[in-house]
Amino acid sequence: MKIKYFQDTDTLYIEFRAEAVAETRDLDENTLLDIDGKGNIVAITVEHARDRAEFPYFSFEQIAA
Repeated sequence: MKIKYFQDTDTLYIEFRAEAVAETRDLDENTLLDIDGKGNIVAITVEHARDRAEFPYFSFEQIAA
């Protein structure tokens, strides 16, 4: 997984897998879902990220199975 924040456009990009994007769907006017040919989510793009999330705070936690 890769997470990128583009400060100049206030865009957050979360890539779950490095697959070819077959379709991009609008979840709402500021959120896009990239879908592969099998219908799996490849990535999420969030526009106006500062207004929609608590930046610059970021936390990552992996829970053991």
